[in-house]
Amino acid sequence: ASARPEVTLLRHPKNLGKGAALKTAFRHLMENRPDIRGAVTVDGDGQHLPQDVLRCALAMEASPEALILGVRDFSRPDVPPRSRIGNRITSFVFRSGCGIRLSDTQTGLRAMGAALFPSLLEISGERFEYETNMLLELHRRGVPFVEQPIETVYEDGNGASHFRVFHDSVRIYALILKYMASSVASSVVDLLAFWLFHLLLASPLGAWAAAASTLLARLISSFVNFNLNRRLVFGSRRGYGSSMGRYYVLCVLQFAASAGIVTLLEQLLATGSSGVLTLLKAAVDTVLFFISFRIQRTWVFAEK
Repeated sequence: ASARPEVTLLRHPKNLGKGAALKTAFRHLMENRPDIRGAVTVDGDGQHLPQDVLRCALAMEASPEALILGVRDFSRPDVPPRSRIGNRITSFVFRSGCGIRLSDTQTGLRAMGAALFPSLLEISGERFEYETNMLLELHRRGVPFVEQPIETVYEDGNGASHFRVFHDSVRIYALILKYMASSVASSVVDLLAFWLFHLLLASPLGAWAAAASTLLARLISSFVNFNLNRRLVFGSRRGYGSSMGRYYVLCVLQFAASAGIVTLLEQLLATGSSGVLTLLKAAVDTVLFFISFRIQRTWVFAEK
């Protein structure tokens, strides 16, 4: 490629990862090609055809504010099993946990307008996880996605791919795993506090002990969860007070739902056992967990 005069070949002294390579390219374009309208990224394993690169480039010019994704058809029989399974799992996680509905979350054929370059340089990740983080972060910033159908090509079962199934899968799911870890840690705090408060309040408050225990436990666990999510999970740049205000509006609604349902179940089942109520609360809060995640991502900590 370096022998062709129309090609600019950028090199790292050693393999720093796909994410690092993409960011080096975006930085080079910002510094040396301020005249261009955008860029198209193409994998190096032979999966992407020239006509599909052109289709994505034209789609980018039609929607320069969007991230264009060249999406493949994973229902074809020639798709390697690890690629089909990996995409289906990731697509399900994105859809159910993040509210992002994409048919191909792992495509490397992407087109983006030059206005997105600064945001792309701010996204974390140096290896394959960078492309997943790109989707999560741009969605949080309100950038729309446009899917462009492309040909599905796998040369020799995708043997040229440098993707390491275990190591790179852990990196790809890191952000989602951090959110789950934050939620689990906060849930443990919440359940332990609820159990303790209910032991103390069951006799003096009677039927109201479940609601009071839920409130006190949520005050403690929510403050822990807010700070973990703001700093370690979403890395939000929204003002602390603004995010906290939105977060606690959500907490009030979530508390009302949790306390109301747990109290109703307590009356229906005619039980005053702290252990049984704690298990019921865990089940109720598991359902509310998915709803809360979507709201936090799209409203509480969103850039827009």
